[in-house]
Amino acid sequence: MTKKMPFDKCQHYPMQYKSSMQHPSLTNHLHMEIIKEIPGFIRVYKDGRFQKLIGTDILPAGIDPSSGVQSKDVIISPLSVRLYIPNPTVKNLPLLIYFHGGGFILQTAASPVYHNFLNLVAAESNVVIVSVDYRTAPDHPVPVCMNDSWEAIKWVAQHGNRNGPESWLNEYADFGNVFFAGDSAGATIAHHMAIRVGSENPGGKVNLQGLILLHPYFWGKDRVGLESDHPLKALVEVVWKFAHPGTSGLDDRLFNPAMDPKVSDLGCSRVLVYVAEKDILKDRGWYYKDILGKSGWRGEIEVIEDKGEEHVYFLDNPSADSACTMRMRICIFINNQA
Repeated sequence: MTKKMPFDKCQHYPMQYKSSMQHPSLTNHLHMEIIKEIPGFIRVYKDGRFQKLIGTDILPAGIDPSSGVQSKDVIISPLSVRLYIPNPTVKNLPLLIYFHGGGFILQTAASPVYHNFLNLVAAESNVVIVSVDYRTAPDHPVPVCMNDSWEAIKWVAQHGNRNGPESWLNEYADFGNVFFAGDSAGATIAHHMAIRVGSENPGGKVNLQGLILLHPYFWGKDRVGLESDHPLKALVEVVWKFAHPGTSGLDDRLFNPAMDPKVSDLGCSRVLVYVAEKDILKDRGWYYKDILGKSGWRGEIEVIEDKGEEHVYFLDNPSADSACTMRMRICIFINNQA
């Protein structure tokens, strides 16, 4: 969820979708038969085709010329992951599993903003990264993204005894030092994956040390802080309902952690949350600290607010002072430095 513009009310749309990226020559007739649009996000046509309006550009994996970080894509049917290793690479590096944002609708692990961001994180934090390319709505509505992400975690866990199918993970990752992270909707996914590790750790092979949530996409029926007066309140809600047509509503446990009876199962002892002063989701990020504190979860959580910044600003402006400070704080968190 990144755009700041008005939108129409929810309307009925077909349950089966076909990406218009596969049909580049949409006719004017089809263009006039738009049955649903979230401006700046997605447009749905009467025949079931859809057009994602941003987040469709990709960058190939390879060697980052500025940092020397290497990346490659690995297919895990029915999804894929993009792996990153820093340069120089040594054994027993912390392992970061990352979930990209985009309102459960937009972006991929190959999106330029995520590829560039994770190259920086891999180099600066000296970590191995698994970036999960989960499937997105509308053709794969929530909770497909959650299920895909769990499959990726189970695949990673296969390498805990150094005999998994991917050599980079066997050779370089420290499975006693695992972290989950994500931004926006990806932070929401990371939160749920941490709960699932706490309740059903696959084979006990994922030793989750910490959780990093960057501008998490949480919400709820009752307003928190200054949400009632924010012009983007309706956008937050329509994106969720579009991405998850079967949702129980704004208090769905997948959207509102205060309504999740398993929130205390969070499978790590340390959490770092970043919020941005001008982000409508800011108050939810602060509220998350209260939720964990009241749940019985026994751990440490720190919330940091970047003044004067917008939602996921660090992706579009990675050289900003606040973005550089954020990445430095991520490095300290992962490497457990004082």
